[in-house]
Amino acid sequence: MKYNIVKESLVYDGFLKIKEALITHDRFHENTAVTYTREVLDKGPFVAVLLYEKDTDQLVFINQFRYPTIKNGTGWLFEIPAGGIEGEEDPIQSAIREVEEETGYVVTDLHHILSCYMTPGISSERMYLYYGEVVQSDKKNEGGGAVYEDEDIKVCKYPAAEIKTLLMSEVIDDAKSIIALQWFMINKLNGS
Repeated sequence: MKYNIVKESLVYDGFLKIKEALITHDRFHENTAVTYTREVLDKGPFVAVLLYEKDTDQLVFINQFRYPTIKNGTGWLFEIPAGGIEGEEDPIQSAIREVEEETGYVVTDLHHILSCYMTPGISSERMYLYYGEVVQSDKKNEGGGAVYEDEDIKVCKYPAAEIKTLLMSEVIDDAKSIIALQWFMINKLNGS
């Protein structure tokens, strides 16, 4: 199977970048090719971290305003800490930085859960999902987000025993957080 990007151009360059491409690729069931135009949200990779505070048996979340969610909710979303990988930054170093900026915790040991595309039909964005354990004394500052990014983040904690309730009640309505919580239920709550 082959593909060819005939033409690609940047059509929007703001907070997000949008590219348009003319693409030709082979078909699965015919001995022909198909050609069409597609747009892509050209968003770089990002990291996300499920943070577990061992000494309190709680998971650390953040709450922040997410404009795209206002059609189906309040706009404020509970989610796990996450952020973009900057330049040539290593994903683990990015994850450690994001956790400290957003939550105030210093995490030193991260377990890679998975890497995946979040919405491959429209975006190049790839997630690197990690799990980290901390204790209360690992909280070195208030968190709340990076000042230079003008972030406004509230740190929240939920008991690990409430994960299923959070998922079933849709309090957690964010794909990366749902994936992380399901991983935690299978691998940590069940003693695996």
